[in-house]
Amino acid sequence: MKKCRIKEMLETSKVDECNMNILIVEDDKTIATGLEYSLKQEGYDVVVCHKVQEAQRKINNDLDDISLCLFDLSLPDGSGYELCEMVKRKADIPVIFLTVVDDEVNVVMGLDMGADDYITKPFRIRELISRIKTVLRRYEKSKPNKEQLSSVISIGSINIHTLEGKVYKETEEILLTALEYRLLMIFVNHRGQVLSRKQLLQLIWDIAGDFVNDNTLTVYIKRLRKKIEEDAQHPTVIETVRGMGYRMVDTHDKKQ
Repeated sequence: MKKCRIKEMLETSKVDECNMNILIVEDDKTIATGLEYSLKQEGYDVVVCHKVQEAQRKINNDLDDISLCLFDLSLPDGSGYELCEMVKRKADIPVIFLTVVDDEVNVVMGLDMGADDYITKPFRIRELISRIKTVLRRYEKSKPNKEQLSSVISIGSINIHTLEGKVYKETEEILLTALEYRLLMIFVNHRGQVLSRKQLLQLIWDIAGDFVNDNTLTVYIKRLRKKIEEDAQHPTVIETVRGMGYRMVDTHDKKQ
């Protein structure tokens, strides 16, 4: 059962990969080409540099477009350390080091400089991709969106007080369980998007750290609708998209 769950997570982990741009700085062109191909197959946009100077230009000009950096530690004209320092000085963007030797001193120094992870060559490409996804998910969860920066998100008659973790229907408080609230916020953060059941299961599992199966998801969606919809039999907030999944309506929200 656990193996099936892990396999499902790997198959559905492309939820947030659209528009993710990865900067690879690797002087070994064979490794760089292999990484570029594999990451593009996963849905990422990829930019490759082979030297520090080339990477510095990219960082100076296009850092806002970069979602994650993969830096080789040993480069012909410098090291990944200086690139990591440069990136972290300018923005909060995740960095993963590629290193030939699993040397504790080098690893600790890289992590102290702000690197988020490292992987030792030679590595399995699936392991690297898994680490990339883990780091990106961690950053996405910790990064507040524009709506979360507001104290109240309003969707129709539903008011979500994000700082307090409370939900109201008009002026009456709706009592949600922790998992119901997490499910509601997943829909809020993906408003207007169709989320498949597999995607919802993965997102809930990632956030809660608990196993949630398909039947449990059905129950929680039913309960959530019963609490927030005017008519749970004919939902207008969380819609069913036949054959695809669910979608929260995308409305113009009032923010306070």
